[in-house]
Amino acid sequence: MRALLQRVSEASVRVDHEVIGEIGPGLLVLVCAMQDDPDDAPHRLAAKISKLRIFKDEAGKMNRSVVDISGSALVVSQFTLAGDTSRGNRPGFSTAAPPERGNTLYLEVVRELSALGIPVQTGRFGADMAVSLVNDGPVTLWLDV
Repeated sequence: MRALLQRVSEASVRVDHEVIGEIGPGLLVLVCAMQDDPDDAPHRLAAKISKLRIFKDEAGKMNRSVVDISGSALVVSQFTLAGDTSRGNRPGFSTAAPPERGNTLYLEVVRELSALGIPVQTGRFGADMAVSLVNDGPVTLWLDV
């Protein structure tokens, strides 16, 4: 699985001009299921996300996790993270998981993060979404598991 994490002071997602998910301090997690992802990929991704020390401690060092700060996660599916531009100017998405498998793995990441005690809000798989965020830092990380 592939994810792009952004440390945020706030983030929200809208579908048809209606807010369907929003958080305060925490992580915006854009998630893409890949074609060859094993069944344990959502568990490994959620575990990594929950333990990443990318929030400031009292000394201003990145030493705290989203769990440590009692932060939230806004998890949004984004198959375009599988985009391959190596053969031209139009991205190819053949390495992304098929939609049904992608949705299953995406929902499993959401369940795993929730099970780890992280309050989770979501986007809507396959929908045309408008995502807003205030990137804190900015801190943005790419994860492949």
